Amino acid sequence: MTTVVVLFNLRSDTDADAYENWARTTDLPIVGALSAVEDFSVYKASGLLGGGASPYQYVEILRLRSLPELRIQTKSETIQRVAREFRQFADAPIFIVTESL
Repeated sequence: MTTVVVLFNLRSDTDADAYENWARTTDLPIVGALSAVEDFSVYKASGLLGGGASPYQYVEILRLRSLPELRIQTKSETIQRVAREFRQFADAPIFIVTESL
């Protein structure tokens, strides 16, 4: 199974409550409803297991049914709008594509 892990911090001018509300009401329901997506979750980092602050404030996990299908679906106007909105909140997100061993 392909999983996309997104690591990011909020832009300095972003209100965390506004982002989290947007994630719950827009990002999660719209992206999670794509047929290419098996499961989509967003997590707020609370620290490192060994102690200390996390280098990232948020982590998104997208478990995919099909990466090629996701690439097609991300070209839709709705997903393009969601992506633009996400970029207004997130500062230089890192998208890591992974495969199960």
